[in-house]
Amino acid sequence: MAMPQKLKSDGTIKAVYSFKEGIKLSRPLVGQRVPAGFPSPATDYIEGSLDLTEHLIHHPASTFFMRVSGDSMTGAGIFAEDLLVVDRSLDATHNKIIVAIYDGELTLKRLRIDDEGYLLCAENPDYPTIRVDKELEFFVWGVVTFVIHRV
Repeated sequence: MAMPQKLKSDGTIKAVYSFKEGIKLSRPLVGQRVPAGFPSPATDYIEGSLDLTEHLIHHPASTFFMRVSGDSMTGAGIFAEDLLVVDRSLDATHNKIIVAIYDGELTLKRLRIDDEGYLLCAENPDYPTIRVDKELEFFVWGVVTFVIHRV
């Protein structure tokens, strides 16, 4: 399905970038896991290398990056300026975080499916849940597979 021209954003999507094949980002992979509880003695052990492109991109032809704006998804750990990895080839199922086009606007929400249809749910109590009106344009643009943000 082709993306309509001149889409507005509801403020949750700042920018869209396409994935360019052939670019590899390989970095050393430390074999030791980092404990998140009590400190453990460090060991200098490099397991090998990890190609982030290979790890994050499973369907190159249908994968895009999107920059987030707004705070409607903070409860899901998605914040303004985060970078999303979005795969357009995946099926949008119940509880997935999706990029959708609803009433002509791109939006980032959690998809909930019930007996009455689709709900677009924010992960911030300051934002309402949207019941998809069958009379308005709605389709899933892609499924979020990874979120990259600074700590």
